[in-house]
Amino acid sequence: MPVIPRLVYLPVVIRFTKVSKRYPTGTGPAVEAMTFHVGRGEFVFLTGHSGAGKSTVLKLMYGEERPTEGDVRVSGFGVGHLGRDELPRLRRRLGIVFQDFRLLEDRTAAENVAFALEATGSRADVIPQRVARVLEQVGLANKSESFPRELSGGEQQRVAIARALVNDPPVLLADEPTGNLDERATRGVFALLTDINAAGTVVVMATHDLDLVRHAARRTLEMRDGRLVYDSSADAGVDP
Repeated sequence: MPVIPRLVYLPVVIRFTKVSKRYPTGTGPAVEAMTFHVGRGEFVFLTGHSGAGKSTVLKLMYGEERPTEGDVRVSGFGVGHLGRDELPRLRRRLGIVFQDFRLLEDRTAAENVAFALEATGSRADVIPQRVARVLEQVGLANKSESFPRELSGGEQQRVAIARALVNDPPVLLADEPTGNLDERATRGVFALLTDINAAGTVVVMATHDLDLVRHAARRTLEMRDGRLVYDSSADAGVDP
């Protein structure tokens, strides 16, 4: 008798329903009719060639872009319908990491992380402890007083990840976080993201590093020309 894969149902944290995004000056849709969801605790790779639409999908998740058609829901928020004053509430539920780090060059590692707490109105007396905790988590406790120019690329990305984590978001979005790193630093950053996911945080990582994707054995969403063309969860017996 054939073995029927066991379906796994997870509470949905991110849901795209027939989502399209078109730009007025574009020659075609950046995203076309995408439907998928991400459950609690998942680690998901978003892959595809340059220009496939990966960054646009992440921007739709954190509200920098709004869908032209369809519905985007993240952590209970209907992103396409958020008012300007509601968007910060969504952003507090997300950690966002970029390829180019986006650190403040005139601030130390600790000050860069603290800035995220200051921006969300955290009490001044709790900031040092929370900064120290998250720098310890990413392995940079001994680099807290270093400026970005004094850190390697991998260390700068770890500071950026610490900044994204310091508000304890349930979702971490990473847009090509290893794109500017060498192989060793890439392995270190990916291991850190894996540990973060193991602690319960949803991680969605856009990447064109197919070697990393092949060896990591994580759920993969592949895009081509703005469309979702493959979801590995369908092969694994997981409810997509």
